[in-house]
Amino acid sequence: MTLSDETKAELHELAGRYPQARSALLPMLHLIQSTQGNVTNEGVETCADILGISAAEVSGVATFYTMYKRRPMGEHHVGVCTNTLCAVMGGDMIFDRLKSHLDVGNDETTSDGKVTLEHIECNAACDFAPVMMVNWEFFDNQTPESAIEVVDKLRAGETVQATRGATITSWREAERVLAGFEDGLADEGPAAAGPSLVGLQIAADKGWTAPVPGSESASSDGAASNGVADTKGGAAAQADTSRAETETEIEKSPAKTAKENNDD
Repeated sequence: MTLSDETKAELHELAGRYPQARSALLPMLHLIQSTQGNVTNEGVETCADILGISAAEVSGVATFYTMYKRRPMGEHHVGVCTNTLCAVMGGDMIFDRLKSHLDVGNDETTSDGKVTLEHIECNAACDFAPVMMVNWEFFDNQTPESAIEVVDKLRAGETVQATRGATITSWREAERVLAGFEDGLADEGPAAAGPSLVGLQIAADKGWTAPVPGSESASSDGAASNGVADTKGGAAAQADTSRAETETEIEKSPAKTAKENNDD
């Protein structure tokens, strides 16, 4: 699919949003993907021409970041976190079941062109592990069964709602949003929930508040809790204590005792 004049105009618009046009390269590549389905050679050359850099420099960026694809993508991108926490919580099992269910391998697309499956190193949502994403929207606390249900609905064209985000559209539409063009769905669904808010709730229950820079108020145990000078003083005192403890341990060490005996 050849880049349209409208897309080229939007690429120029993105380049004009930054004091240094080259800073627009990342969103420009997302826009290329939203219109062409992946980062194409034409897209690379066009970005290079607009930014006044070489095609090799653009390709270097496009091949460094895993969100940029050099092969055509499916209608939906399903990413399963297989990093340590998600993996031990069931992420590996979910990924294996989806590969079998969809009859694809990692970074491959189903025969109907509906789903591209990929294992992701980290979805940055460890408090909801195991997690997967559809077009970069979160699906929390997944099981093999729930993950299969999601991909089946996607392939059937049914409405799918992210756990903490918008109604799922398509990967290309999500890429356009990442390029910097709003779709009006930003306020759909909560951005944070459940485990992410536990610390905030504990603080509210105990009446804890964030320190105010320059404040001289004291904490409940009588220690200064805010001012910059107090913070530095506390750090220095802690460092002195640690140094003294270390020196004491050295004095007690078998190695030092042996050395003293040999010197005698």
